[in-house]
Amino acid sequence: MTRRSATPVTPRCPAPRIKINTRPRPSPKSNSSQRKVKVVTEQHVIDKPSPVEDFPMRAWSLRIFLLDEDGNERPADVFTKVVYNLHPTFENPVQTFFKPPFICANEGWGEFEISIDCYTTEKTKAAPIIQDLNFLQPKYEATHTVVFKNPSQALQERLRETGPLPTDEDRPKKKGIATKKSTQKFDYEKIAEALEKLEEEDLLRVIQLINENKGPDTYIRSDMEVDDLTEAGEFSIDLYTMPDTLTTKLMEHLGKKGLVT
Repeated sequence: MTRRSATPVTPRCPAPRIKINTRPRPSPKSNSSQRKVKVVTEQHVIDKPSPVEDFPMRAWSLRIFLLDEDGNERPADVFTKVVYNLHPTFENPVQTFFKPPFICANEGWGEFEISIDCYTTEKTKAAPIIQDLNFLQPKYEATHTVVFKNPSQALQERLRETGPLPTDEDRPKKKGIATKKSTQKFDYEKIAEALEKLEEEDLLRVIQLINENKGPDTYIRSDMEVDDLTEAGEFSIDLYTMPDTLTTKLMEHLGKKGLVT
């Protein structure tokens, strides 16, 4: 997620006066992460008497996997334990397992919904996964979205093994993609320092330059009229979202003023 720095240009009628915040404006951060969890169900008829006519006894099992960002199965070791809540007619309707893939194997004749509780600590669990146990196919899979709220540092590291987190700064989602920091061509702090030294007339030229050369991803917040920049108002821009062409022109303009080299 791109961090935005609000660089306010506060006008004092008739021309603006600039104040620079060189740090990126913090973007709202999500305190939760999502992952896909796959539940694999297998079942087959067994040679045992059934208490219900026309409903043969079956052996069935459930296994749980975590999916990475490419959809590959990974061990669900982000969970410390998994609790399966079976139909209350079972002798042991609440079954707990502590090691991936958290295999829950039983025998029975009926179909029903299973509520699965996945714990990340002894007492912390995600919202229940509702898995439909049916006998239409010998093997089937179901994928569920699990939300991890306020994950601990240790849990975050485990989650990163299957993909980046929303709070990661400039983290590449795919191998081979460099981070923004490593490819940064310009010193935005120097640009910000130079802008602070400009006279009010030059600030108007800078705002005009930005408006004429901004890109589709350039973050600007302004209540100033584009056609009349001498009117009072506020102009803010995230320097880090400027396209290279705009940054180059801005550097050239500041260079002519002897403010950057």
